[in-house]
Amino acid sequence: MADMPLNSGPGEPLKRNKALASTAEFKRLRRDRTGRGQWKKWGPYLSERAWGTVREDYSPGGSVWDAFPHDAARSRVYRWNEDGLCGFSDRDQLLCCALGLWNHADPILKERLFGLTGPEGNHGEDVKEYYFYRAGTPTHSYMEMAYKYPQRAFPYAELVAEGARRTFYDAEYELLDTGIFADNRYFDVTAAYFKIGEDDWCGQIDVTNRGPETAPCTVLAQLWFRNTWSWGYVRGPLGDTGAKPRLQRSRTEPQGVLGIDVFHEVLGAYHFYAWQADELLFTENETNAQRLFGQPNAAPWVKDAFHAYVTAGDATAVNRAGEGTKAAALFALQVEPGQTRTVQFRLSDQPKIRPFGNVARARRARQNEMHQYYDALLQADLDTEAQRVQRQAYADLLWSKQLYYLDVTQWLQGDPAGPAAPVARQSGRNRDWRHLRNCDILSVPDKWEYPWYATWELAFQCLSLARVDPDCAKRQLALVTREWYLHPNGQLPAHEWRFSDACPPVQAWAARRVFDLDAQLRGAADVPFLQGVFHKLLLNFAWWTKRADRDGRNVFQGGFLGLDHMKLLDRNAPLARGGLLEQAAGTAWMAFYALEMMLIALRLAEAESAYADMAVQFYERFLRLATVLHGCNETGLTLWDEADGFYYDALRLPDGSVRQLKVRSCAGWTPLLAVAAVDRAYWASFPDVKRRIDACNASLPGAAALGVNREATGANQLLAAVSPERLRRMLRYLLDENEFLSPYGLRSLSRHHAEHPLTLVWEGRVLGVGYEPGDARTHADGGNSNWRGPVWLPLNFLLLEALDRYYDGLGPDFRVECPAGSGQTRDLRAVNRVLAQRLVRLFLPDAEGHRPWHGAATIWRQDQAWRDLVLFHEYFHGDTGQGLGASHHAGTGLVAEIMARYGTAARAV
Repeated sequence: MADMPLNSGPGEPLKRNKALASTAEFKRLRRDRTGRGQWKKWGPYLSERAWGTVREDYSPGGSVWDAFPHDAARSRVYRWNEDGLCGFSDRDQLLCCALGLWNHADPILKERLFGLTGPEGNHGEDVKEYYFYRAGTPTHSYMEMAYKYPQRAFPYAELVAEGARRTFYDAEYELLDTGIFADNRYFDVTAAYFKIGEDDWCGQIDVTNRGPETAPCTVLAQLWFRNTWSWGYVRGPLGDTGAKPRLQRSRTEPQGVLGIDVFHEVLGAYHFYAWQADELLFTENETNAQRLFGQPNAAPWVKDAFHAYVTAGDATAVNRAGEGTKAAALFALQVEPGQTRTVQFRLSDQPKIRPFGNVARARRARQNEMHQYYDALLQADLDTEAQRVQRQAYADLLWSKQLYYLDVTQWLQGDPAGPAAPVARQSGRNRDWRHLRNCDILSVPDKWEYPWYATWELAFQCLSLARVDPDCAKRQLALVTREWYLHPNGQLPAHEWRFSDACPPVQAWAARRVFDLDAQLRGAADVPFLQGVFHKLLLNFAWWTKRADRDGRNVFQGGFLGLDHMKLLDRNAPLARGGLLEQAAGTAWMAFYALEMMLIALRLAEAESAYADMAVQFYERFLRLATVLHGCNETGLTLWDEADGFYYDALRLPDGSVRQLKVRSCAGWTPLLAVAAVDRAYWASFPDVKRRIDACNASLPGAAALGVNREATGANQLLAAVSPERLRRMLRYLLDENEFLSPYGLRSLSRHHAEHPLTLVWEGRVLGVGYEPGDARTHADGGNSNWRGPVWLPLNFLLLEALDRYYDGLGPDFRVECPAGSGQTRDLRAVNRVLAQRLVRLFLPDAEGHRPWHGAATIWRQDQAWRDLVLFHEYFHGDTGQGLGASHHAGTGLVAEIMARYGTAARAV
């Protein structure tokens, strides 16, 4: 459908999905949105990793991984946020719940996921566990995840040693490679959380022995308070006074139940119940200074007490008085082969006489309501496998929400009760972001590998989230433009490693798409949301213009841009000889940004005519950027290579000479993203806007040669930075299986460079770019080079949208050969079906049960307990489709949106 304003079509009102509106989950969302309920108060808000983060780095030199390693995590209190295995907490993370497991072979309790740090991994940080987010609802009324827990001693040392032995040129050494799952000697641990009320939820842990012999498994349902009292503040950020909360053994316990009373001055009073637990343990969430620093502990009971009690049998480690700030219900299980043992616990704000009397019924009800919600929401014509993938992708997104807490000023200065901050910190990381005060639930890219928000990836996550929880998606986009996120100069924060990094400006696109999806689902347009984001993005657009368009010629230089590194020269570093890197991608992203801002302004102009002026302003900016890309502007610079029919970056030297850097990459097809198709009938609503846009076209040199604003035979008007003639030539590369088109989507770098690597002699060095379809094999300035061949879903998704817009403007008569050399021509909508099929093929099984993302591992298709589980990797091998990088990357959840939009057309063939 063409880009339209508030209505879904000319004179066609938005329609409410009545089946969806009648579901229990939709009603809960509505209560939460209107402030009449608190269904999102509790959720999966614990991180999978809080150690090894920038927030917890208090070292003088900023050595993040060394400052707080995994080995310290069980003994040292976190300052900013908690982590845990299969965790659940309130939205402020005051009271946390997570599992502890012991197989009677490991040297430590399994309380959090293990992985290699950035320096330890031969391809950077890498989680070395198998866990899967299986189900979830947007209000977290039902959440389920699974964890594969080996029965043998976990190979911590082996994983570290092999990671150190392997080089940058070797594949990663994974947990499956160690043989620890041989003979199926592991437990399947399934954790489900389901709510009986807003402040009343249950946890059920099912432990299944997949091995051939009876095996022990000790399960701890752990409950603890985030330590908010040790930092020396009179009043905390939530109004707390620093008073220490308490957990105490209940004086009255129903038969077969052990209980804990919970007291917190902000959260209130709660009651925790454990069904048929063997015993309750208590300690304090305080650092074990004796173990870590050789200093006396302030109290006899410390954070790692349960580790000492369970694995070492130290009975003195726990508080026998039955009180503390950390507690656990311990279940000592013996599990026979094939048997499943179940652990149950419950937290409620009201005391219960029979706390487990209605639990089974409540779980079935929440599961049924979850299925009803998705049945009403999603495509009914997807087969069972496609639906399984789609729903697990949404579960990944919903589980990837966590509390992100960081006050940069406090972090730089240190806490009153702590040692003075090192002087070096004042000139170190993020010192220019003292205004940043984050304490919100945010969608993170990956709760282990990237347990912090990244605003450019957040845009893609929000688009996927908007299908199942538009309120959450809108809040995410609105949050990052708030004054406690947005820099006073207008920059959006990038990520905690360096908030000042500049990534592609996709927030306007995401806001407009989320706005549209929300309107379609609810039958009402949330204009205030779009207005609020638009006003803040005006500041951000101005920041981009001042930062990257250095000489006012609408040519953008520099910038991280998120696409590291299919290039010859570092986009961030100044060129020593005074040259400038004129970016096709940077200029294209700004044209894309300007066009999206124009489309938002048009939508808002329906409700308030003053926005019409802004629409014209952004159209004029888009047009100037488009003429630069076309090479028909007054600068004389061309980023288009007429002989090749592709866009390249250009190196402009001080003597005025220009050299094109002919790296054939996704940076070169980014100009295709700056496209829209507007229904010509819509212009009748804004004749003055149309007249002024026509005047811009007539007055700007080169606009006629560009061919923007051309009218096709259909009902829509095409606005594009790339003319149809150039589009046809570029698609020759994109749809060629020897160039960009892989069996699994579009590669980020053309396969052409496998046989034709590009080199450049620059400042005494020989720089090169070659095709690398999987994990990086080349070190690059400023970071890794994982953009040199793999398939990335976010950019594939943006191109799908762009080709849809081209189809809306050019119609079915515009046809191209697809695949190139096949002799078969297709219109652009049919081309998109081919691309969607290939992307979805990554996740769907063939006749033997093999999914391409499995790679060479056979257990996924041979073992029934593994077959239906799906991981959503950060990127995929450009030739084989093997999943690589982070294994729970929320941005890859876009596969669910591809299925939602293309339906059966996206089924693998």
